[in-house]
Amino acid sequence: MWWIALPVIAVIVVIWGVATYNSLVGLRNTVEESFSTVDVYLQKRYDLIPNLVETVKGYAAHESETLQNVIAARNQGMSAQTTEDKISANQELTSALNRLMVVVEQYPDLKADQGFRDLQAQLTNMEGEIANYRKYYNATVKNYNNKTEQIPSNFIASLGNFKRAELFEIADESVRVNPRVEF
Repeated sequence: MWWIALPVIAVIVVIWGVATYNSLVGLRNTVEESFSTVDVYLQKRYDLIPNLVETVKGYAAHESETLQNVIAARNQGMSAQTTEDKISANQELTSALNRLMVVVEQYPDLKADQGFRDLQAQLTNMEGEIANYRKYYNATVKNYNNKTEQIPSNFIASLGNFKRAELFEIADESVRVNPRVEF
């Protein structure tokens, strides 16, 4: 009797292993696809920034350090290759943009400029889209990481070399703090 039960158990284990492996592959691909979507929106943001900076330059020429920081952060983001580098560069850019918006508050004529208002609205919409897709990315990462770390699927994950994915987090505390605007 045991000679019948043993092959049946072996077949069940193999089927479970294949199904678990396929599930992990699907989750990993979903993580990659969701980060790719975030990356597309980050690129749109990078493309919008030079127009914003040029508009501000006309009004705030003596704020060149802030403008240079925004462009440097944008360039760093555009040249980032790994997920970790892109996340870090995004944090720097967000911080630089926050400082730029503080500068903008000091120039009423600039705030009244229709071109600037349009660019600012586009950037605001883009930031909302990026935030939504970061949430989606983090949810897919959570599902993937749960599958790779929970028993018994973690055995298949370690055999298949499935590595933990990184969340899209804000590490820089200065980004978490709202800028202070004084008149």
